[in-house]
Formats: sequence, C-alpha cells, structure tokens
Amino acid sequence: MKVCITHIKASEITSIIKGYLLINEEKIKFNGIAFGRIGGHNVNIKLSKKEERRLEELGYNPEEVIIKAQRMLIEGDIEIIK
Repeated sequence: MKVCITHIKASEITSIIKGYLLINEEKIKFNGIAFGRIGGHNVNIKLSKKEERRLEELGYNPEEVIIKAQRMLIEGDIEIIK
C-alpha cells in the first residue's frame, strides 16, 4: 500500500489533508486531519462509505487499512503529489 497526499492545508497545530491510498493499482480517496503537540503527533483519516465498499470488494478490511495508513502517515511513509 502507498499513501499519497494531494492537498495539505496547515495551521499552527493542525493540518487538513486529502489524498488517496494506492492498493493494487486502485486509488482509494480519503480526507483527514493531522495534529501534534498535545500528547504527541496523531492523525485521523476517513473514507467515504463508497470507498469502504470498494476496499471490501477488493478483499480488505477497511478498519485495518485505515489503521495501517494512519501509522504510515505518522511515520512519514508517504508520497506528496503536486
């Protein structure tokens, strides 16, 4: 899986992010928020119901994919697409 960020709107503490997960050459779009400072870095991404169904059709558990993607974001294992 690859996490690709297509848009970031940053403020002092939070960043609104948009992007997609690349899984088996399928783009699964997500929106999220990343924040830090209080309690360390954290990120939360959301998939639409349509994207969750697509993951299920591909044989993936959406919750497990989200957890892995969030971990990848925190660790900086991402690609920023301009």
